[in-house]
Amino acid sequence: MNWNIEYFNESVENQILDLPVGLLARYLKLTDMMLIHGSNLGLPHTKSLSSGLFELRLKSKEGIGRVFYCTKVGKNIIMLHSFVKKSQKIPKNEMDIALQRLKEVKENDS
Repeated sequence: MNWNIEYFNESVENQILDLPVGLLARYLKLTDMMLIHGSNLGLPHTKSLSSGLFELRLKSKEGIGRVFYCTKVGKNIIMLHSFVKKSQKIPKNEMDIALQRLKEVKENDS
């Protein structure tokens, strides 16, 4: 059975589709791989952050982007939040958004 990709909401999907063209191309390539091989592609493509939160690591000539996601039972990948990195560390506000959405997904899954 193949994996399925969903979005936390339409805003997240639009935010990802609005990424710079190189980052979007990388996102589409990696998500195609995720549909076949699952959510954990390993470094440098994916990384586990904490408590079921993962990041899809995008890099192109336009810069570096991140898409936070989680998984649910039944081979479902939920894209929670995306942003273009401007600094070495993940900004606290970006992480807070992803963690809040992860919490909502977990609560609604019970």
